[in-house]
Amino acid sequence: MATDTVPLAAQPAGAKNEDTPRGFAFGITAYLLWGVLPFYLKAVAHLPALEVLAHRAIWSVPIAGLVLIILGRTGDVKTAIRTPRMLGMACVTAAFITANWGIYVWAVSNGHAIDAALGYFINPLFSILMAALVLKEKLLPMQKAAIGLAVVGVAILTWGSGGLPWVSLALTFTWGFYALFRKTLPIGPNQGFFLEVLLISIPMLPYLIWLEATGQGHFLNGVGYDAALLAFAGIATAVPLMIYANATKLLKLSTIGIMQYIAPTMIFLTAVFIFKEPLSGIKLTAFVFIWSALAVYTLAMLRDLRSR
Repeated sequence: MATDTVPLAAQPAGAKNEDTPRGFAFGITAYLLWGVLPFYLKAVAHLPALEVLAHRAIWSVPIAGLVLIILGRTGDVKTAIRTPRMLGMACVTAAFITANWGIYVWAVSNGHAIDAALGYFINPLFSILMAALVLKEKLLPMQKAAIGLAVVGVAILTWGSGGLPWVSLALTFTWGFYALFRKTLPIGPNQGFFLEVLLISIPMLPYLIWLEATGQGHFLNGVGYDAALLAFAGIATAVPLMIYANATKLLKLSTIGIMQYIAPTMIFLTAVFIFKEPLSGIKLTAFVFIWSALAVYTLAMLRDLRSR
């Protein structure tokens, strides 16, 4: 989720606003893959989060590059690299997605998957708040109510824990700003993803070389199991995003809006019932407010789409 999840606002311009069986299959597959990602992150929990993050970016480059070659879209990336404004904007989005991935890897690995799920549940609500504050989009009354309920939920968590739920908020903020800047980057989703992981790899590759050279790395110096897991990071990162990029072209905006809750719901259930993370009464109460906010938000979105 990109999160490794992709914001609702990221639907490509020109995509047909209708559902197709292929689009539905692509969408369900992408969100299910994001939903099971915590199992992979638990498997690499014994490895440093920054090392896992670095491998996610580096191994994604050849996968995303191969897709662009097959699609014949490498020219878009060359144009972006030669355009200072586009390259600068891509650096900004790469920075935000790096922070988001890093926090998510750390959260799941350190027993905070529930907090991660909360962050991704809040994402769409934060996105509409950002649209109102930055893009000056007018909020509907039901959208205001949804944001209010979410704020109450966060306030309950803050009061109950004696401090802000920083993991949840950090995931929300980094993804929200990523979505905002990514929306203004005039490049397709596959090309944009390749450019981002390419930029992230620039500092990460020397870091990994240094780790391996000093005997601290786990790809060449660790056991074969660790090396295989780290190499798999590219598939775990790139494949769901590539599948999702195709889904957005073949599904209605409202369908994508509802599907986006699949991944955080799976993460929440996995954290509680499989990872056995504690779910206090305070945290459950906060989730009830967040879920209520999402119900109001979804209803408002569907009404707005039907009125168009």
